[in-house]
Amino acid sequence: MIKASGCLVYRFLLFIIWLSSFQDVAAHDKLNEHSSRSTTSELANPPGIGVSGPIQVSPSVIPKYASPALPWTPPMYPTFPDTYEPKLTGKCPTDFQAISSVIDTAASDCSQPFAALVGNVICCPQFVSLLHIFQGQHNVKSNKLVLPDAVATDCFSDIVSILVSRRANMTIPALCSVTSSNLTGGSCPVTDVTTFEKVVNSSKLLDACRTVDPLKECCRPICQPAIMEAALIISGHQMTVGDKIPLAGSNNVNAINDCKNVVFSYLSRKLPADKANAAFRILSSCKVNKACPLEFKEPTEVIKACRNVAAPSPSCCSSLNAYISGIQNQMLITNKQAIVCATVIGSMLRKGGVMTNIYELCDVDLKDFSVQAYGMQQGCLLRSYPADLIFDNTSGYSFTCDLTDNIAAPWPSSSSMSSLSLCAPEMSLPALPTSQTIKNHGFCNGGVGALRLIVLVFLLYVVVVRH
Repeated sequence: MIKASGCLVYRFLLFIIWLSSFQDVAAHDKLNEHSSRSTTSELANPPGIGVSGPIQVSPSVIPKYASPALPWTPPMYPTFPDTYEPKLTGKCPTDFQAISSVIDTAASDCSQPFAALVGNVICCPQFVSLLHIFQGQHNVKSNKLVLPDAVATDCFSDIVSILVSRRANMTIPALCSVTSSNLTGGSCPVTDVTTFEKVVNSSKLLDACRTVDPLKECCRPICQPAIMEAALIISGHQMTVGDKIPLAGSNNVNAINDCKNVVFSYLSRKLPADKANAAFRILSSCKVNKACPLEFKEPTEVIKACRNVAAPSPSCCSSLNAYISGIQNQMLITNKQAIVCATVIGSMLRKGGVMTNIYELCDVDLKDFSVQAYGMQQGCLLRSYPADLIFDNTSGYSFTCDLTDNIAAPWPSSSSMSSLSLCAPEMSLPALPTSQTIKNHGFCNGGVGALRLIVLVFLLYVVVVRH
């Protein structure tokens, strides 16, 4: 976990991804340092403000290198497939042009090289939002809020075909655990507009979800309880949101989840596609930011090396470093997810007898839990609010990183996760370090940055998960 020694440093994080068949990322050459003063001056202007300002990650700022003498293997720049006209089933009676902007966003967010990398935070929330909107607007002349099974299968196939024709990854249904059954209404007993509006206070529902506040909805929700209340009503459970949801069997849970999809379909029918998409993405962000999406094993070796540590220890920090390195390149996560991940692992360590804040002893940052740049160990955290990948024919795909300035990872106060709250009044992201901390031999200090503007050029090694 390399740090800039107590200084305020603006960083561009530039991820250069080469994908073999758009699945495996491999690189064999390092970029030589580019020391031209004029070029550095051009590239080093920070796009954000303040030490925690967001940074744009885009191939468009790749420095230009003179062609070296042969033999030489060129640095690996990403290439992207051309778009093409998809071959559709012809059995899906839908005007896809009516929701083309949402389709384009989903295709970009689930692009071939990035889908698995941003699946949890960007791709899957947008893909699911697209399905909700399609379900509600597939046939506005019809009274139905769901699709028959056969039609759903054909339409789902067409949606995926259209996305793939626009550079999306063909594995997104498996990546997002979504099938054509999501369009059918499942076991929900209410599937048409007329019945829905007879039993649900639709005006209240629309007022709650027409404009969703991204700053308030996750902690002081308005739209979410309105959706749940409507889902409970149409599922046959006459109760308010404050009542306990019946969990006697999986059928009850399935019916409520299916009815929530019908509520989303109704909202999609009544709201403009862009407003519905914005609302659904915010609701998804509230959900994904509550959990750590990373998979990790029990930190047995870390517990063994750090159980009795009370001061900086090279063996403890090396063990912790190795453990975190084994999980950090799974995917890009948000700053709030990083807090949850750090707390989960910290709780496991406390439960194993590690009482000392080894995150502080070993200089562990929030960005250490997200994808790292190869060789540099410099991480990128995504914003906790909804974001999209942006595609440009010249520069490729770009996205925004946030909090890349050595924000300390929080150490849990107990071995229980119950004390963690991202909504408590006093809760905020950890403050920037105000003093220099001791650097430990378990980590390599690369001397990156010293009261100067820098540009980091990376080759990112990530193996995109095959499904």
